Amino acid sequence: MENITVYNCNTFELPKIKDRAGNITAVHNDIEIPFSIKRVFYLYDIPGGESRGAHAHKECHQFLIAVSGSFEILLDDGKTKRIVQLNRPYFGLHIPPGIWASEINFSSGAICLVFASHYYLETDYIRHYENYLDYKNGK
Repeated sequence: MENITVYNCNTFELPKIKDRAGNITAVHNDIEIPFSIKRVFYLYDIPGGESRGAHAHKECHQFLIAVSGSFEILLDDGKTKRIVQLNRPYFGLHIPPGIWASEINFSSGAICLVFASHYYLETDYIRHYENYLDYKNGK
């Protein structure tokens, strides 16, 4: 397994077309999003201060955007932890496979948009942290 760390998780500024009537941001596979998108979902109605996520993927890449409000992503590679805040709808965070990620500290009314490189497959998920550490250590 490739040694992916929290420093492989990068934020990207997305293109913003400004207009006095409102802005628009468009994204394309393999251009603004660093992979081909197979699945899109979003998290909403999360009470302020609550958390979501807390899992890792074996193969799936994810790209998260705070389309409304704000939240933080706690990234963990089994050795190092890093927190990234998303609070602008034209910035996104790429999370490659092999990173334990938790979305935390949602503002009231926040919406998290997620683009994923794979269709939903339960066997791609690592949902228990102890299993994640074993996975990272090649066990």
